[in-house]
Amino acid sequence: MAQSLMPLLYVGAGGFIGAVLRYLASLATAGFSMTIPYGTLISNGLGCFAIGALAALAVETEAVSPAARLFLATGICGGFTTMSSFVYELAQYLRSDQFLLGAIYFGATLVGSILMFYAGSVLVALIRG
Repeated sequence: MAQSLMPLLYVGAGGFIGAVLRYLASLATAGFSMTIPYGTLISNGLGCFAIGALAALAVETEAVSPAARLFLATGICGGFTTMSSFVYELAQYLRSDQFLLGAIYFGATLVGSILMFYAGSVLVALIRG
């Protein structure tokens, strides 16, 4: 029974850490702009970078155990990145007829997240030589 609870504890502990980091990112960027939700944008970008690096390490090495993947990728990165906040903030742009800002935010999040995932994978490849 205790063994079957361990994956839940890994994900839960990581999710707690990720959620706290996400909140801190929002607080740290709150003064930069009242119109652009930089905290969400940065969280999603950094989370995708981290998942890209973790995925590359997990595929190319045995440095990341299944338990570490649950804790780091599913837990921390899952708690740190936030699709729900992204969709909420995008909806706020659309409700207030700020379609251009909404489109820019959508594009920056989508393209930026893909680029950050790729950058994380490339960094691991460069470090590994």
